[in-house]
Amino acid sequence: MRHILKIISFTKELKAYYIIISCLSVLVAIVGLAQPLLSGWAIDEVRLTTDANVTRLVIIVCLIFASDIASNLLNNINGYIGDQMSVKVAKLLSDRYFSHLLSLPQSYFDTELSGKIINRLNRSISQISSFMQLWSNNFLQFIFTTVFALAIVAYYSWQVALLLFSLYPIFIFMTVKASGKWQAYQKKINHNKDVASGRFAEAVNQVKVVKSFIQEKRELSYFNSKLFKAVNYTKPQSKYWHVKDVQRRMALNVIFFGVYMFIFLQAANGQLTAGEAVALILYAMQIRIPIFTISFLVENTQRAISDSKDYFEVMDIQPDIADKADAKLLQVKKGRISYKQVSFGYQDKKDSQVLNKISLDIEPDSKIALVGESGEGKTTLTNLLLRLYEPQQGKILIDDQDISEVTQESLRSNIGVVFQDPALFSGTIEENISYGNSGATQKQIIQAAKDANADEFIAKLDNGYKTEIGERGLKLSGGQKQRIAIARALLKDAPILVLDEATSSLDSKSEALVQQALNRLMKQRTTIIIAHRLSTIENVDKIATIRDGKIAEYDTPEKLATSGGIYSQLLKLQHGHSEATSKKLKAYEMSN
Repeated sequence: MRHILKIISFTKELKAYYIIISCLSVLVAIVGLAQPLLSGWAIDEVRLTTDANVTRLVIIVCLIFASDIASNLLNNINGYIGDQMSVKVAKLLSDRYFSHLLSLPQSYFDTELSGKIINRLNRSISQISSFMQLWSNNFLQFIFTTVFALAIVAYYSWQVALLLFSLYPIFIFMTVKASGKWQAYQKKINHNKDVASGRFAEAVNQVKVVKSFIQEKRELSYFNSKLFKAVNYTKPQSKYWHVKDVQRRMALNVIFFGVYMFIFLQAANGQLTAGEAVALILYAMQIRIPIFTISFLVENTQRAISDSKDYFEVMDIQPDIADKADAKLLQVKKGRISYKQVSFGYQDKKDSQVLNKISLDIEPDSKIALVGESGEGKTTLTNLLLRLYEPQQGKILIDDQDISEVTQESLRSNIGVVFQDPALFSGTIEENISYGNSGATQKQIIQAAKDANADEFIAKLDNGYKTEIGERGLKLSGGQKQRIAIARALLKDAPILVLDEATSSLDSKSEALVQQALNRLMKQRTTIIIAHRLSTIENVDKIATIRDGKIAEYDTPEKLATSGGIYSQLLKLQHGHSEATSKKLKAYEMSN
């Protein structure tokens, strides 16, 4: 019950709906309970008088008709409001889930499948909102009907009322006792469905890879295997639930046998009139219907509880990277970046220490390249600068301001990023360019595209800047996507730039256009380049080579070319064509 109360508490903005639905449910219950009472009066009126009072009978029948009409209207009004409430619950829970997800650190997404996250949202919120609809349209009405019916029955026969009341503790006890095992099955079902959905999303997002490696059967087999496990768990779950339901219903059958027997014996002994006996039987039937329907309600409640656990497990995760209460706005005047004795390691890896007391000073309006073998921490250094992760030791300063002391929003608004794999969204070219500056004018968007060498190809498209580019920009070539990403960074106009070198996978013509755009982008900005091409490194102000989690060298390309270190070794390899040379360059994620 506490999970249901938690859902209600979590959606307290909708309390007006809850109050209205509760009041309407009370009215529906009262109107519904009038009919057995009126029916009993009519029967007694016919039996107790030789000449029945026709006028009184007509009035009673009219009241029964009126209560029927009122019940019809109230039920549908209540149902309509319940439907609206259910939709609003789904929207509210979805908004909060997505908002909370966006507040979680990068480390959370490193360990979760995106498809699993999405499926958890869809499954949990769908089940919770469906339950809330069921609760508003049926559950409350059943509760109030039962309470009022028991009160009326107790007025005529406390013994019958006691028998009927005993149904509930017996049924609830037997249900609670069975729920633990049922939920254990449900947890396994949910897990396998989530994993299947996660793999499904991955395969769809990378369908080109799946087709290129002819792995359609493999992906389908993996997907089906997880769904097959989920289906297999439903068999013992369903069998267990229905066996327990038979036991519950048998207990109720015995109690109702006693109820009917007691009513008829009391009527035969003259303790109840015929009308009162009929009324009691009708009230017992009104209680019987929800009791026998309650198995359906309980099953849905169990699902809602199980799925709400998954929902609240995510909602209860606290962001480990949060702004301090007194966090200030970052003010960037020069763009000097300083890493001071920074150490970091990923907690989910055994050999987790990636950076070990790294110190690095980057001058304003300079370009530095990070060089090192794969896994040495080049990307980690930039992720720490963006506060996607927090250093375990040391600190990072921008213009002598500790970035842990400033708001994440002000920090990231001062850093532009261009990734090696351009991250575009479905939508128009215009929307993607203005992604970091939603208030940009059309003129500013076009100017950014021109500076990024993108305007020429955009102008040739049928819809120009209004062209829909598809998911992840699939309708564009690699070079076109990179130029859109550069235009986006240009329009953001941040004083600091992180560049995961964007030319390494392009043909020579696209590379030249992208490189021209990058040169414009890097002007008058402090730029950190994760290097993938030796030709790019030659044009930077300084190179930082990383080895064993530490800065091995940090100097100009000219000086490092003759130092005998990593960079000079790479220079010697650039003209080689042997397999060993290619392997060595690949280890450094480099190409000529």
